[in-house]
Amino acid sequence: MADTISRERRSELMSRVRSRNSKVELLIRSLVHGMGYRFRLHGKNLPGKPDLVFSSRRKVIFVHGCFWHWHPDPNCKHARMPKSRLDFWRPKLEGNRRRDRENRKKLKELGWGVLEIWECEVGDLESVQSRIRDFLEPAPAGY
Repeated sequence: MADTISRERRSELMSRVRSRNSKVELLIRSLVHGMGYRFRLHGKNLPGKPDLVFSSRRKVIFVHGCFWHWHPDPNCKHARMPKSRLDFWRPKLEGNRRRDRENRKKLKELGWGVLEIWECEVGDLESVQSRIRDFLEPAPAGY
């Protein structure tokens, strides 16, 4: 199936896709900062260059776009496979998913905790905030 828009228009649209500082990432950064946590951005020396790095806690957060990282949740409306150029998109998105899995594994092997927040989850910021707090706060002694 051919693309439904011209090559030039597709190129223009794709050039606007950001790999860093997306609206969702900025929203999560603002939320986490407002919760009182401090972090570094885009850990260049860590596998996958996590979006938020909490070095003293040895924890990282990835903020994933559902389409680009091919969110595995079957109810996610953003993670659909494109209808055109499947020969390009399927290997691309499968590769992104595989790379994410490998980066999570490497980080865990290095002793880092990993939390993924998906684009579609930001509709319920209270839930996201609770997950972040549970992830970043150590369990009370005796548990």
